[in-house]
Amino acid sequence: MKAEAIVEYGAPLQEVTLDTPEPQGTEVLVKVSHCGVCHSDVHLHDGYFDMGGGNKLDVSGGRKLPFTLGHEIEGEVVAVGPDAEGVKVGDQRVVFPWIGCGACATCNRGEEHLCNRPRALGITVAGGYATHCIVPHPRYLLDYEGVQDGLAATYMCSGLTAYSAMKKIGELTDEERVLVVGLGGVGMMGLQFAKAMFPAAPLAADVDENKLQSAKGSGAHEVYNPKDEDALKKLLADTDGGVPAAVDFVGSEASLKFAQGAVRKGGKVIVVGLFGGGFSMPIPMFPMRAISIGGSYVGSLSETHEMMDLVKAGKIDPIPVAERPLSEASKSLDDLREGHVMGRVVLKP
Repeated sequence: MKAEAIVEYGAPLQEVTLDTPEPQGTEVLVKVSHCGVCHSDVHLHDGYFDMGGGNKLDVSGGRKLPFTLGHEIEGEVVAVGPDAEGVKVGDQRVVFPWIGCGACATCNRGEEHLCNRPRALGITVAGGYATHCIVPHPRYLLDYEGVQDGLAATYMCSGLTAYSAMKKIGELTDEERVLVVGLGGVGMMGLQFAKAMFPAAPLAADVDENKLQSAKGSGAHEVYNPKDEDALKKLLADTDGGVPAAVDFVGSEASLKFAQGAVRKGGKVIVVGLFGGGFSMPIPMFPMRAISIGGSYVGSLSETHEMMDLVKAGKIDPIPVAERPLSEASKSLDDLREGHVMGRVVLKP
């Protein structure tokens, strides 16, 4: 099998030839047809996350190089282990990659994606920037009949991340609108799920005018550019004091500042993006404004099934997806790093 792999953190990916694994026990071998390129892949490729103030979180440990990235995986089942049930050779499936140890309390309550001993595909074990990928159990394979090839793969991270973040908001009244901050691939997914899950069309914010126009055309009620010094003032006026919830799909110092400034008293800020930086706020402001700021990390297997039901029911408009050959994996990471991607890039071996 072929893979585009990290051979040195921060250096271009290189094509490597590896033995094609033979599935054991409950394992399933998937021939990859598409694999999405996610912004978190950029940080993993760099080997660190920016913590702000010149500090970095080193994430280069624990992986044996060469290492294969890629967690938005779609493909065909080509071999199954002797104990793998409910799946057969020839099945077309997308892969839930957020796999835990399977034995801890977190996994036992259905939150494998939050496990402290993860086996996440493309994160801690080999992923889908390759011609083949091994999946530990058939339960992580989901049917995507009726969903566009290539687009289906992106729902396993960007779609799931957007759905799970929106679900944390809870119920909104008919006149309340959620604010989507950041309109990259995940943010545009967030816009679609917000439209499907809440009564009123969402608001959106981004520093890119092209993305704002795209969001407007995709159903945003109103859009705001935080580079405009009056943007926050206008949003607060338009919403009679702020939104009940803002979801930050960027996760930068500037985006979080805008998001928390946009919520009303008692509002929620959900941070999804991993761009990096630091955040501080006077502690008395938390009780005085009664706001909550929390994080959301991808989603659970049960949420993935819920999300795919919405998608297959036709309630989520597709985002733009550009297909590129696997050989352009490194270039795709660079384009994402520089902010040159609108929608989602999927690699096709």
